[in-house]
Amino acid sequence: MSTRNTLSRIKENLNESMGKRADDTKPLLSPVPNPRDIGRRVLRDFGELALDQVMPDPDQPRVEFNDQAIAQLAQSIQEQGQLHPIRVRWSDAHSSWLIISGERRFRAAKRAGLPTIDCFFHEGELTKTEILEQQLIENLLRTDLRPMEEARAYQQLIELNGWTGKQLAAAIHIHASTVTRALALLKLPRDIQQLVETEKLNPSLAYELSKLPNPEQQRRALQQHQQQPMTAKKASRQVRQRRGNSQTKKRGVKQTFLTEEGWKITVALERKANYDSLKQALQEALEEVQLRIDNSVVLS
Repeated sequence: MSTRNTLSRIKENLNESMGKRADDTKPLLSPVPNPRDIGRRVLRDFGELALDQVMPDPDQPRVEFNDQAIAQLAQSIQEQGQLHPIRVRWSDAHSSWLIISGERRFRAAKRAGLPTIDCFFHEGELTKTEILEQQLIENLLRTDLRPMEEARAYQQLIELNGWTGKQLAAAIHIHASTVTRALALLKLPRDIQQLVETEKLNPSLAYELSKLPNPEQQRRALQQHQQQPMTAKKASRQVRQRRGNSQTKKRGVKQTFLTEEGWKITVALERKANYDSLKQALQEALEEVQLRIDNSVVLS
């Protein structure tokens, strides 16, 4: 093969290696970006989004935000910038990024007039339980949920997972009594729950009211508190007294025996029992009767 033929064969490659392209070669246009890729950086887990590309999660357990707290956070963002990114996940259904955690920072950023917000992008699918867990923990750690919001969020997690209150407490690393006290509020009638939601009734007092066996007693106790306010400790004592009166009748045992001579013998116990323990009680009573006979105790 001649040198001329060899140069002719590799000419196109030589021209390209030196930066020279054929006249009819047109630059390839980049494809239209996927909406979920806009704002993402080389490190795809972090990036910056326009605020209108982000929206709160409709299933977020928190439904009310303290306006003063948002205003304070907005001022901090204006002075120091956004110190922590919010966590977001892509939703095909909404064609937008939904907030997993950080809705307070999102609202404050909007109030501060920021055009964009720093985000941590969660890849992969999240179950409803995982989303709710993250949102709940975020709310509990950053700022307290309202008592009824907290109670409903706990109930959601229990229903989603088939958990007990104790299993829920272990899963999100809180004390079991916290879950118990919160869930007790859901047993109250709606009108009393509304007082808790509007902060007209202390949740500690509401928890004590939940121990009463029915809404009528709960409302009567509440009315008494409204007429003469009491501390949670005092309310607890009164509730125990009321429960004691009703539980003796409900749970106790009372048996009456009649003899041919007209004796009426009554045996009562303020808790559940069986006939074996009743028989033992009667035997002990019989021994006491015999002792009194032996000591010539006059029957009065």
